[in-house]
Amino acid sequence: MNAKRADKIATGILYSIAGVIVIILAALLLYILVRGLPHISWEFLTQPSKAYQVGGGIGIQLFNSFYLLIVTMIISFPISLGAGIYLSEYAKQNWLTDVIRTSIEILSSLPSVVVGLFGFLVFVLQFQYGFSIISGALALTFFNLPLLTRNVEESLRAIPATQREAGLALGLSRWETVLRVIVPEATPGILTGVILSSGRIFGEAAALIYTAGQSAPALDFSNWNPLSAASPLNIFRQAETLAVYIWKVNSEGTKPDGDAISAGASAVLILAVLAFNFGARAIGKRLYKKMTSAA
Repeated sequence: MNAKRADKIATGILYSIAGVIVIILAALLLYILVRGLPHISWEFLTQPSKAYQVGGGIGIQLFNSFYLLIVTMIISFPISLGAGIYLSEYAKQNWLTDVIRTSIEILSSLPSVVVGLFGFLVFVLQFQYGFSIISGALALTFFNLPLLTRNVEESLRAIPATQREAGLALGLSRWETVLRVIVPEATPGILTGVILSSGRIFGEAAALIYTAGQSAPALDFSNWNPLSAASPLNIFRQAETLAVYIWKVNSEGTKPDGDAISAGASAVLILAVLAFNFGARAIGKRLYKKMTSAA
């Protein structure tokens, strides 16, 4: 067998494997969407859920998912940005940076249920935050830090060294060069990573079962005082998210129309995650074209 023929066979095998994987994923997504889309309506997206009876929606769970996502990103993004800048621009190759990188790799490989149990022991019990949004957000911060930190570091490292040299040649300090030259240039990649990690957080369930709770108390959307117990902005209230609600409906089997509710909620979750992923690509490409055209 000559080299060209072997290359064609190997290429065909790789394309076949990739095609099978794509077909399986597409079939799974289509199955979820075909089952769930007929059950989605405005009432389904806005009404609160009902227990032990037919009907109800996912309004509170959907709000909780987005609110928990926002709180998590507010906590995790500044830490990840600082860590990424340090590792990319300031860290030297020594035992300390080796420990930091190893810790990041270990955190990124932890199962989400382990992160949830850690959050339960530390934030729910030790810090006595109880099952709450803040407990879930802090647990998801540990879940999200490795991905965001590596994304920021890689985005900064992708900037050519000539950009740094140009900033220093203009009389800027090292920090000013990073802040005014490097970070703006790396913004498209950083923003893409932030949106992709947001989709990952939005669909998380295992870590939130043990931290944010499995109930969705009624919310008073006319009361935006974060210190009020019924306020949607209260970070110390329980907050069942959409992914946790899907798990609960399927595991408890207490709703007569549980299959329909689960199918509709799953379709909404899939559409939201797809929107995060496609949105990240679109925004990243648009920012990159805008920055290259301005240059």
